[in-house]
Amino acid sequence: MLSALPDAVLDRLFRDARTHRWWQDRAIPEATLREVAELAKMGPTSANSCPGRFVFVVSPQAKEKLRPHLDEGNLRQTMSAPATVIVAYDTEFYEKLFYLAPNSPDARSWFAGKPDAIERAGFQGSCLQGAYLIMAARSLGLDCGPMGGFDRRGVDEAFFPGGRYKSNFLINLGYGIPEKLHERQPRLAFEDFCTVA
Repeated sequence: MLSALPDAVLDRLFRDARTHRWWQDRAIPEATLREVAELAKMGPTSANSCPGRFVFVVSPQAKEKLRPHLDEGNLRQTMSAPATVIVAYDTEFYEKLFYLAPNSPDARSWFAGKPDAIERAGFQGSCLQGAYLIMAARSLGLDCGPMGGFDRRGVDEAFFPGGRYKSNFLINLGYGIPEKLHERQPRLAFEDFCTVA
């Protein structure tokens, strides 16, 4: 039987973790980004479809490509972050199910030619995988700033011109500046968002 993680780990991943908007001028090694992705890919998705696709926007050229598609309020925090992850999903993820879901040889037929099923599984799975990426990044000592304030169509045209991938949300990654954090905003009480049936 698995035991609970130590409080210090839970604090790092959840209780003390915050959304960062101010960043130290400190690069993230590519090896760390790779490790983040290797951890994130282990989380579950429907039919093990793994529809999420991540673009780690790191270079000055790629940041400039992203800049015109950011909402004004997200410009500073994104342009100063060492890395920004475009969390997207592959609308043809089902073409890899022969490899990803070998125990379900008919899995491709659940999605191929069914746009509603593709959209639901792609969006839902990439949401999950983006959340796993946040947990993976925090576990490796990075801070995160997830956000949705950007022109999705513009990002798709700039980074995914073929139309196969669709952006979902962005995550700034780096080493935050704790002194710049405001007080944690409230959360709902258990009774306000949970029911035990």
